[in-house]
Amino acid sequence: MTDDSLKIRRMHSDSRLLVVAWLFLKLGTISFGGPAAHIALMEQEVVRKRAWLDREHFLDLLAATNLIPGPNATEMAMHIGYVHAGWPGLIVGGAAFILPAFLISLVLSWVYGRFGTLPEGQALFYGINPVVMAIVLVATYRLGRTALRDRLSMLLSGLALAAALLDVDEALILLTAGVAGILAQAVPGWLSKRARVALLAPLVIGPVATLQCTALDGRLIRLGLYFLKVGSLLFGSGMVLFAFIQRDVVTRYQWLSQQQLIDAIAVGQMTPGPVLSSATFIGYLVSGWAGAIVATAAVFLPSFVIVSLVGPLIPRMRKSPTAQAFLRGVNAAVVALILYVSLALFRSAIVDIWTALIMGIGLVALLFIRIDTFWLVLFGAGAGLVRMLLT
Repeated sequence: MTDDSLKIRRMHSDSRLLVVAWLFLKLGTISFGGPAAHIALMEQEVVRKRAWLDREHFLDLLAATNLIPGPNATEMAMHIGYVHAGWPGLIVGGAAFILPAFLISLVLSWVYGRFGTLPEGQALFYGINPVVMAIVLVATYRLGRTALRDRLSMLLSGLALAAALLDVDEALILLTAGVAGILAQAVPGWLSKRARVALLAPLVIGPVATLQCTALDGRLIRLGLYFLKVGSLLFGSGMVLFAFIQRDVVTRYQWLSQQQLIDAIAVGQMTPGPVLSSATFIGYLVSGWAGAIVATAAVFLPSFVIVSLVGPLIPRMRKSPTAQAFLRGVNAAVVALILYVSLALFRSAIVDIWTALIMGIGLVALLFIRIDTFWLVLFGAGAGLVRMLLT
């Protein structure tokens, strides 16, 4: 191959990479409304508008994101980046989609640190907190309707909720539910070496990070290892993040108060892109700018690793009874963990008749009007300010 042909190929590769970066920076900036809205925007851009892949291929990638831990929309950005621009595209696509939410969350973290305790800040979150409560309850209902379709999944979910109430570690609950799903519904078949690595990566990373979080004293190191564990075991909705945080960050390590956890959920709903951008806010409250960077990098890193491993295995994983059974078991436990965290948050969010009324309006808007959560959070903030002015 001549030098000229190599230069042309390199220029073509760089051009594809720039297109991937620009597309996912744009989507990361404008994609409000949760994973379903994010993925719908991606489908419109890469299937209908740009024809990078056909609809069947897009659905194959989407199915794969449901079989592995991590935020679905972010992993879709990685898969699409890989399809269009190879391994560099995988990294650039994922990073570009995360970057806008990270920067916005960082600014909101600084604003919260400066003004969150002033009367105006308290008024804002007075109205936002019950809206967040409505969002969590509706997420639990919708996920439960999808995941709890038979007696086995209902039984696993009930056992997972009981285990959470008995203070069992969330990582252990999720993994046990997945294994129980396999034992009840599928006999594991032969897996290639690469497939074993892909499927077992969360089982290795999570417990190791848990042990290290306990053993090390450095807050920044513990923060990074903690979010590395969370990112390795985060199946289902991004709301599961707050089930982990409720137990560890609030109760065990006491890095945040219950109120700050609710405010972190609100920030995740107010910003575009992945809900896991709340990790940026939490990291900032724990250890400042460095904490924000470490928490964000750690919670998303497992997704980059796992997507790199499973990308070539997508067709096989979709047909694997073992992978499907593991996912069904984990999803049942996910519903239980989100319900558990909603019970813990309720007393902090609903403090009087007005907050109960705001939550009720939020439930109606989400279930029947299907309003975007961003506008609902703004409504809650406005309601809090109006109440402050009236009183």
